[in-house]
Amino acid sequence: MKSGSKRNTLSTFHYSPNNTHPLSFTHNTYMLNIQRFVCNMLQENCYIVSDETLEAVIIDCGAYFKDEGLAITNYIDSHGLKPKHLLCTHGHFDHCMGNELIYNRYGLKPEVAIQDQWLMETMASQIRDITGVDLPLTAPPVGRYLTPSDIISFGTHHFTILPTPGHTPGSVLFHCEDESVVFSGDTLFYQSIGRTDFDRGSYADMVNSLRNVVCKLPDNTIVYSGHGPKTTIVDEKTANPYLLNL
Repeated sequence: MKSGSKRNTLSTFHYSPNNTHPLSFTHNTYMLNIQRFVCNMLQENCYIVSDETLEAVIIDCGAYFKDEGLAITNYIDSHGLKPKHLLCTHGHFDHCMGNELIYNRYGLKPEVAIQDQWLMETMASQIRDITGVDLPLTAPPVGRYLTPSDIISFGTHHFTILPTPGHTPGSVLFHCEDESVVFSGDTLFYQSIGRTDFDRGSYADMVNSLRNVVCKLPDNTIVYSGHGPKTTIVDEKTANPYLLNL
């Protein structure tokens, strides 16, 4: 969870690891199309990830305002995408505010690590405890509680699940090894990391996750974070103060 100064910005990345053009990446017949939507009052990043089959996954749908929801559904529908999974890197409310929208529109239920079940079941009190206000928010039932052995498949691609407790007990990374891409939620940001002072957060667990999971990813891995810009593992290992001495 990380604050920002703008909302409702949109950026597109067509990614493959063997091309260095900043906006459009291709690699033979394999390609991930990664669309980012910046959502809600906490500037959370929602990602729509698809490939040449038009099958897609939705990661961390934090859309709270009407125009954010419309931007996401318009993108999916106008590109003819077929959403297959609604994934949550963790159970904090700012990453889940649009789950009801996706459930109502596409019939997808959120998938989240079992360790964050308690967060998924206390969404309203989360908002009140963290923001000090009551916001109207309904949430669909969880469709699947994820384990490290689960594989997220769509089109010709798949994600593996890398547990990274610290920000929350159930924080995970979604890793596409074939395309050298990872979605890090609030575990790793550009030159920063997620907070560990929320309920059941743990700085010791965060350090362990950074040392034994994040820093062991290949240096060329592109990191798409839950807040802020994308980065790479090598850049974070050399410039992120939380990773320098690990």
